[in-house]
Amino acid sequence: MESKNNWKAWLYLAPVIVLMAVFTLYPIVNTVVVSFLKDYNQINGSSKGFTFYNYQQILSPGGLFYEDVWLTALPNTLILTLITVPTSIILALFIAIGLNSIPFLKKIFQTVFFMPYVTNAIAIGMVFSVIFDTQTGIFNAIFGTYGFPWIFPVPGGATVAYGSALFSICFYIVWHSLPYKILIFLGGLQNVDQQYYDAAKIDAASRAKTIMKITVPLLSPQILYVMITSFIGAFKEYNSVIGLFGTNGGAFDKNTGPSSMKTMVFFIYDQIAKGKVQYASAAAVILFVIIMLFTAIQFKVSKKRVHY
Repeated sequence: MESKNNWKAWLYLAPVIVLMAVFTLYPIVNTVVVSFLKDYNQINGSSKGFTFYNYQQILSPGGLFYEDVWLTALPNTLILTLITVPTSIILALFIAIGLNSIPFLKKIFQTVFFMPYVTNAIAIGMVFSVIFDTQTGIFNAIFGTYGFPWIFPVPGGATVAYGSALFSICFYIVWHSLPYKILIFLGGLQNVDQQYYDAAKIDAASRAKTIMKITVPLLSPQILYVMITSFIGAFKEYNSVIGLFGTNGGAFDKNTGPSSMKTMVFFIYDQIAKGKVQYASAAAVILFVIIMLFTAIQFKVSKKRVHY
């Protein structure tokens, strides 16, 4: 009986498996293959054979793209990831706890907080570029920093410092990534048994202690999921750079740090636009390995921290 049902299960799963093979598995395998082809032509698929040249140009000091990747794109990606992921998770957790404590307005606030997630990222980036505008930006008007260049340099005046641009893009990324995390945490809070909080009240536990000893441990599976997906999303950051700084990724004062906010994915798309698919593929494979390493570390650490 079980064997008879197996072929039915595979039959039902066949469309999904085919789609995943075509749109997920094949692109991954093809990217790895292309990364080892020299002078690959994406139009006719021709190349000059197998080579490590593409990786040498990225990984070796003195390579064509060593500075672009290791001094600009990868550091920017890591900095954005290490700043925005913990910040957004902590904020989302506290916002979710706050929303969960006001049930009569929860659905309204859920809708309000979730709206940025369904809004086009490029459009939001353009709005934020107006908010951080040097001359007419709302941010400068609120904090009395009129004329301060957050994103774009002042014509004939001050340039944009790397720290200012970093603050602007981190502000945008955190704001845009909050809705999804809040939704996940709110879903997790619905499954927390009220008896734990009742017991904490009987023991006269403070609000902070209740959150740290009950809420956080019981939400640890959701926190792990959000952390992994957030790290992967942060490593693939691209829309925020385009939305805020345009297609050149910004051009800032080199004395204060890297000359742009270009990320790894920005570098990959930039190489594709220039027709250098083999270098883009090599960079994509390198980024894939880095993401897998971070994910493996998170799974390793989570074994002692996550409670199911």
